[in-house]
Order: sequence, then structure tokens, then C-alpha cells
Amino acid sequence: MGAGLGVVIIASLYLVEWLFLAVLVAAVGIGVTELVKSFEARDITVPTIPVLVGMTAMICGAYWGGQDGPAWLVGVFAMTVLVLMIWRMFQGTEGYVRDISATVLVTVYPSLLAGFVALLLANPDQGPDRVVVFIATTAASDIGGYFAGISFGRHKMSPLISPKKTWEGFAGSALACMAVGGWLVAWLLEDAVWKGVLIGAVAVVFATLGDLVESVIKRDLGVKDMGSVLPGHGGLMDRLDSLVAALIPVWALLTLLV
Repeated sequence: MGAGLGVVIIASLYLVEWLFLAVLVAAVGIGVTELVKSFEARDITVPTIPVLVGMTAMICGAYWGGQDGPAWLVGVFAMTVLVLMIWRMFQGTEGYVRDISATVLVTVYPSLLAGFVALLLANPDQGPDRVVVFIATTAASDIGGYFAGISFGRHKMSPLISPKKTWEGFAGSALACMAVGGWLVAWLLEDAVWKGVLIGAVAVVFATLGDLVESVIKRDLGVKDMGSVLPGHGGLMDRLDSLVAALIPVWALLTLLV
């Protein structure tokens, strides 16, 4: 499953960039839908279509906005939130704060955060390469953590939130992220290895925290997985959790250092 997703991402990135944007919108859109359905288990209503429209506009604005891409992303996000608040207002006052709070959460996580992938792609010289660095480095966290965890995992990181996570697994995630980050920054971006190692070190921290955040959300909502679209993995949000959390810090480091 992971190899298949990797082929789709790389092929769309290097063949037709707008096709990758379509893949991004589809993947994040499915993640948003999974979140909305999970909220419904607690009688929390989030208007799916307006959120998806706002998410698509944020991603497109970030990519086609050129040098003003960040401004477009933030501006469209603010307008989306305002429209959603007004949208819910006309459906009555009962549960307004509860519903709009969940709606804004979904508009930020993962919708707004996904826009930073478009900002990476919009780089005129290294767009696809930067996206690959981000995705591969962050994905290495899950891979390294899994193998280190099942081989050496003894000390629980957070038994209450995620019983399967161990500090040994985190160490494996850190080594994998820094190794992949250093290699790809040197190879694809032709820059210093230490910059990639730093990006990997930051990515593993935020990727792990992102995974824990999603675990907290699932426990609060009383669901095991966000969905079942990926056999053996759960829902797309179960794969996007670490990616969306690591996005902004990795984007910032790539922008400042490389």
C-alpha cells in the first residue's frame, strides 16, 4: 500500500504538477470527510461541502499565488472560517459553539496545514524535490519507529494516549528521519547534509506529536480508526496525522536554510 501511494505521488509530481495537486486535494479531502464522520459519532455537525471548497481554495491559492502564496493561503483560510461561521448561524443557536469549534478545527487540521505542501511545490526551481524531501523524511518516522518499536520497544512513551508508542521506537524514528533527511537534501537539493539532518530531527518531533494528537482526538470521539480506505492502515487521516503536523516546521526550515 505504501509503495503504491509512493508511485502515485512521485509520478504526479514529476510528470504534471497540477495532477499532484489533484491527488493532494483528493487525499486531504478524504481525510476531512473521515474527521467529519467521526465527529458525527458525538452528534457534532460539520458542513462537509463548504469545508472541502475552502480547503481546495486554500491549496490552489497557495500554489498559484506565486510569491504571494502564503498571503493567499492565510487570506482564503480567514474567509473560509468567516463563511462557515455565518453558514452555521442560519441553522440555529443550539450547539453553535460546539459545531463551529469542530468546524474550525477541521478547517485548520488538516485543511490549512495541507496548503503548505502547495507552498513547497510552488518553489520555481526545486518544487517537486522539496515535496519529496518533506514526504520521505516524515514518512521515515513511521517506518523507523515501527521496526525499532517491534524489535526493541520496552519503555512506553504515553500509555494513556498511545499504548504502542515506545521511546525505543521514537529513537528509531529519529535515526531514520535524520538519515533520510540528510541524504535527500544532499542528493536532491544539492545542499549540506547537516541541514537535512536538522530537518529530520525537527520533523520527527512534530510527526510524533501529530500522531499523538490524532490519537487523543480518536480517544475522545471513541473511534479506533478514522476510516478504512487503506487496508492495513485504517483511514487516510491515520496516515496524514504525522505529515500535516510536520509540514509547517519543515516548510519553514527549507525556506530559511535551503
